[in-house]
Amino acid sequence: MNQSTEVFQPLQADDPPVVAGYRLAARLGAGGMGRVYLSHTQGGRPVALKVVRPELADDPDFRRRFGREIKAARRVRGAYTAELIDGDADGVPPWLATLYVPGPSLTEAVVRRGPLPVAAVLWLVAGVAEALEAIHAEGIVHRDLKPSNVLLAADGPRVIDFGIALAADGTSYTATGGTIGTPSFMAPEQASGGEVTAATDVFALGQTAAFAALGRPLYGDGPAVNVLYRIVHEEPDLDLLPEPLRPLFARCLAADPAQRATPAEVVEWCRQRLGADADAGGGPAVWREITGPEVAVPAPVPEPTPAYAQPPVPTPAYAQQPLTAPVGRPQPTPEERKARRRRAALISVAGVAGGALLVALLAWSVMDAKGRSSGRDAAGSRTSATASAPRSSSSASASASGSLSDSSSRPSDASAPGAGDVGSSASPRDPRPEGSAQLWLDAKTSLSLKDQEPQRRDRKGDIRFDCQAIGCELKSDSVVFMQMYGGHGTTLDECRLILKHATKHSWTLAGATNGTEFCLKDDEGDIGLYVIQTKSTAMPDIAFLMGDLTVWRNAA
Repeated sequence: MNQSTEVFQPLQADDPPVVAGYRLAARLGAGGMGRVYLSHTQGGRPVALKVVRPELADDPDFRRRFGREIKAARRVRGAYTAELIDGDADGVPPWLATLYVPGPSLTEAVVRRGPLPVAAVLWLVAGVAEALEAIHAEGIVHRDLKPSNVLLAADGPRVIDFGIALAADGTSYTATGGTIGTPSFMAPEQASGGEVTAATDVFALGQTAAFAALGRPLYGDGPAVNVLYRIVHEEPDLDLLPEPLRPLFARCLAADPAQRATPAEVVEWCRQRLGADADAGGGPAVWREITGPEVAVPAPVPEPTPAYAQPPVPTPAYAQQPLTAPVGRPQPTPEERKARRRRAALISVAGVAGGALLVALLAWSVMDAKGRSSGRDAAGSRTSATASAPRSSSSASASASGSLSDSSSRPSDASAPGAGDVGSSASPRDPRPEGSAQLWLDAKTSLSLKDQEPQRRDRKGDIRFDCQAIGCELKSDSVVFMQMYGGHGTTLDECRLILKHATKHSWTLAGATNGTEFCLKDDEGDIGLYVIQTKSTAMPDIAFLMGDLTVWRNAA
């Protein structure tokens, strides 16, 4: 398979031929937000057209954020960014188009040829840092800078997808239940749910450059929980990196965001090390060696032509008359006007009736869900992971069974995990899990890890739901929270590990979706796993969560 075939994939049966007037020529790839296609402007200039996934397009919060980010990204003009050409957050589906960059991603280049030489890494870091300067100048934080979001053109790197991660913050990766950001390239404050700033992107720049220099992530591979633990709690091993680059990486990868270099300082540091080559413009020669020969871009897709010649359209008789006054359509007769009014009235009545029916169905769904929750409260029913009653959540069942299984391969909390560590599963001496399914949580209810019956009909429980913040949040005075990244089926050992140094008593739900898992720990040593099954936060006044809770008592 040649390189052109690898880059440009043919359209599939479920790909639209046209999006917002752009005729699609080939597939370029797919990601958490949707598919990316090659298209062309009216003048024939190639563009990368990103089409948003249907499940994201159905979220009104996503559309609002996506629209704001499109407006902000239009203002970004940098030599090392892929310029936004057009976009529509209200389109069906939502979409955006950026200039197509003819070149591989940094990930593809490193996989194909191995680690980059020091000079190439310096050119890479300088270009990406300059791109971050342009992005941050418009008030945008990238949030998901990583090797696959850096494309290598013949004249230098291009940063793509800036600002898009913020648009997807409430709904991204719905299919996998993940969240914003890629674990191997997150900053410590991002991994622990802290404030995300421009310094967060500088940490990701350091990790991205380290990948280019090493050929693999600096913090190692393995389960996301292990990688994130190392990022948050361990110092990076700079001895693995080329000696001339270590001072730069030390500044970019500082644990304290305030101690990190700014993008402008990074650019100046790299220019000093490149010396005369920087002033002479030696970058293109480096990139030609890295990227290889330029791939031919497919031509624009022509307008379709009819399979058969169309018969001439006869000229209306009235159009053949001398034009002494503007000529329009023939005026309808009184009988035709009455018939049209009757049809319009019928259509209006049908629309009103349909709208009322839709509102009634939505109200019934919410009341029915609350009714089922109230019925469970009255009956005091509670499922147990060891009982034979079926669980409605596969994630909660998986977490309970994973904690009791002797054959499960999970990280142990006996010591901080190293790269690739895989420990034993929960000990048989661990407390038995107590599971409760489909627990309702809204502004008037709460959950408790201490009580045998976790569902409370008041706000006096350990865990409360609050929608005063954007995206709503979980809050507690006695419970700490950590959102789990990656796949489902979190075990007791994984919760113990990620909660070991947890201090956050509130957690925004903007990055949570159906299936997202939270590890919880109260001040008495009880550990819980809360799995969201239904999240409804589009209308804060009636927002709610429904989820499954597993509790291990005195397990910390």
